[in-house]
Amino acid sequence: MLEYTPLAEKILVVLAIVQGIILMPAFIELLPYLADSLFRARGSVALENSVRVSRNRNRVAAVLLLPSMLMVFRLRLWEPSVMDRLSPEGQLGAVAIVFVAYILLRIVMFWVLKPRHRYDNFVLSHRAGYTFFILMMILLLSTWGICRVFQVPDEAIRVVIFVEICVVYAAFLFRRAQFLSLSYRPLRTFLYLCGLEIVPAAVWVVSALVLK
Repeated sequence: MLEYTPLAEKILVVLAIVQGIILMPAFIELLPYLADSLFRARGSVALENSVRVSRNRNRVAAVLLLPSMLMVFRLRLWEPSVMDRLSPEGQLGAVAIVFVAYILLRIVMFWVLKPRHRYDNFVLSHRAGYTFFILMMILLLSTWGICRVFQVPDEAIRVVIFVEICVVYAAFLFRRAQFLSLSYRPLRTFLYLCGLEIVPAAVWVVSALVLK
């Protein structure tokens, strides 16, 4: 973990805390829907059918992007060797650029692959990503906080975090496949998963290997 804390990171941490406090009532209201969506596919449908709840879900997911970026930076979860040649401020900027690029890639893939007909379940599967992102961040932030309290070594924290990310992501892929399979045949469902999820995730991983 970095010994030096850039001023920009301190400012972003304060901003994330303020945003979290503002959205706390919406988050508390959202919790039962999040739990239901985790265990039942119909839970996601119920969430989307409520305009207020789905809007709050989107807002909470957007606010959690900042803590997720700070976690990647602070725990060095994305760490190509080129980062060693950058200052802490430069490393934070690089992580921010990668985050923006990943989000834009997912948006582009969504619009490129979105079918012209029977796209309700396609969109539902896409929005389920916001729900599972929130669930993942609840788990990751809780784990990080507990590990810090018990002074767990940074390397061990990284391993635990990576495992949790993989588990939640696998659960999301399963749920997204469920929704897609309601409208499309298995082969098309698999191809959609590859284009919408596997390709962006692979680009993220490969970028850490290529940027030497």
